[in-house]
Amino acid sequence: MYAIQVKNLKFGYKRELTLRNLSFNVEKGKFISIIGPNGSGKSTLLKNLNHIYRPWEGKIMVEGIDINKLRVKELARKIALVPQDTVVDYEFTVEDIVLMGRHPYKGRFQREDENDYKIVKEALELTNTLELKDSVITEISGGERQRVIIAKALAQNPSIILLDEPTSHLDINHQIEILNLLKKLNEEKGTTIVLVIHDINLATRYSDEIIMLHEGKIIGSGTPEKVITKENIEFAYRLNVAIEKNKYTNSLYLTPINN
Repeated sequence: MYAIQVKNLKFGYKRELTLRNLSFNVEKGKFISIIGPNGSGKSTLLKNLNHIYRPWEGKIMVEGIDINKLRVKELARKIALVPQDTVVDYEFTVEDIVLMGRHPYKGRFQREDENDYKIVKEALELTNTLELKDSVITEISGGERQRVIIAKALAQNPSIILLDEPTSHLDINHQIEILNLLKKLNEEKGTTIVLVIHDINLATRYSDEIIMLHEGKIIGSGTPEKVITKENIEFAYRLNVAIEKNKYTNSLYLTPINN
């Protein structure tokens, strides 16, 4: 069964087309990275997949159901989105933030119950943030905040998590920490992961499949070995690279070389 199916997707801002006739499928339980140069439509695609934006044309199916037929709370039980900007201006505690992930399961005036707190605790434990539960969200580090926002996504109990550049503002040790966490969720809970990421080497290391965008079109889709080629990198990024297997991770590794 497919977690997400996209067929002939077109979307743009005002009159300018940004996503140009995209079609692809995401298998349930896969770890997928979306890569491409700035302005290629990566974040816009993610927002279409979460119904923040509505396509001009085409169809998006979530677990076999047309996304247009899912109510907001129904969609939130299937898909959680971790946005690029995780800054929170209000002085909520970490536990309060993660509790917000239970909103799709509550009625209008219904309060959180024991089960909700149990799920929140599990999400905090999975993201290694339980010791932060009483901390104010504005007073913790960027890496900690990123893990808390992922915990909030987990509290939604989704089968699919979309992440928009979850490692972009983090140093390398926190980048690896976040990606290891996502891989663990993917492998142990069967959560489908779809993330936008800039670092191609990290994408090849963690992903089952990669979608490469260029000017709103898919120019490569499939395994890292199929997509990450000298030709695709040169076409999309205007960059000459050497591609080899990293002997430590056994994943593809790109090194830019002089033209």
